[in-house]
Amino acid sequence: MTALLEVRDLSKRFGSSGGPFRKTRMMHAVNDVSFDLPRGRVVGVVGESGCGKSTLARLILRLIEPSAGVLRFDGEDLLAKSAAEMRHLRARMQMVFQDPYSAIDPRYTVGRAVMEPFVVQGRKPDRAEDDEIAALLTMVGLSPQLASSFPHQISGGQKQRVGIARALALRPSLLVLDEPTASLDVSVQAQIISLLEQLRNDLNLTYLFISHDLSLVRYFCDEILVMYLGRVVEALPDTETPVRHPYTATLMDSTFAPDPKQRRIITPLEGEVPSPFNLPSGCAFADRCPHATAICRVETPEFSARAGHPVACHHPL
Repeated sequence: MTALLEVRDLSKRFGSSGGPFRKTRMMHAVNDVSFDLPRGRVVGVVGESGCGKSTLARLILRLIEPSAGVLRFDGEDLLAKSAAEMRHLRARMQMVFQDPYSAIDPRYTVGRAVMEPFVVQGRKPDRAEDDEIAALLTMVGLSPQLASSFPHQISGGQKQRVGIARALALRPSLLVLDEPTASLDVSVQAQIISLLEQLRNDLNLTYLFISHDLSLVRYFCDEILVMYLGRVVEALPDTETPVRHPYTATLMDSTFAPDPKQRRIITPLEGEVPSPFNLPSGCAFADRCPHATAICRVETPEFSARAGHPVACHHPL
C-alpha cells in the first residue's frame, strides 16, 4: 500500500528567552517523529494534552515550519516548496480544527465560509456558487437553507459540519482532523464520527486523526501512534494489537468501559510530567513508569520493532 504522506525525523523546537536576564531555553514540542500514512487509511495520533499532537498536525501542513525532518506528500517534498506552492498544494490537504466556534469567521455566513477555500485559491467552482454551497452542505448532512445563517445562529455540531464542508470544498485527498469532536456533546460526537466514516468511503479520503481519547481512536482508526512529550513511543499497526508500552497501557486502563466486567483496575501514575524545556536523560516516562530500571534513566530507548511492533521501551510489556 503506497504512502500518501511520509514523515521522517520531524522535529519542532520553540525558543523562550524568559526575560532579558535569562538564557534562551528550547522547548522540544515534536521530537524525531517518523511514520507513513497509507492512501485511504486512517492513522490516529493519541496522547495527553501537551504531548505535541496539534503541533504535529500543523507541521504536516506547514502552518508552522519544522526545525528538522522530511515531509513528503504524494511523493512531493513539502519542505522544498515555496509559500505560493504550498498554498496551491493545500487544496489537496486540508485541516479540520478542534474548536468549531473559532474556526469560522463570525462575520461570514455559512455559505461564504464554505466558499472561502475557492477565494483563497483563486478558483471558481465547477457549478454555480449557490449550487456548490448547497451540494457541500448536503454532503455533510446540513440543509442548504442554512447558507444564509451566521455562526452564532447554528449549534456547535452544525459548525463542525460547516468546517468539514469547507475542508472538502476543493476535493482534497488528505484531511488532518485535530480533535474534531473534543468540544462537542457525546451524542454529537457520534454523529460527526459517523459522518467522517461515510465521507471516507464515498470520497476515498485519507485521515490523520488526532485525539486524546484512546477508545475513540481504537474505534475509528486503522493504525495508532501514541505520543509522549513530543515523541512517538508506540505504533500500533491495528486496533487489535496488544499494547507493549507502559504509557499506552496506562491510557488503556483509564478509558471507561460501559460493561462492568470489562473495566480495568486503574493504577494511578506517580511522579510529575517532565518539563519539555528540560527533558531528562534516558526515557522521558521513566520517573512515572512502574517498570523503570537504572538503564531507563540514562539511555534513551530505541524506537524499534523488537517487541513485535515499533515501541520505544527498554522493558516492553
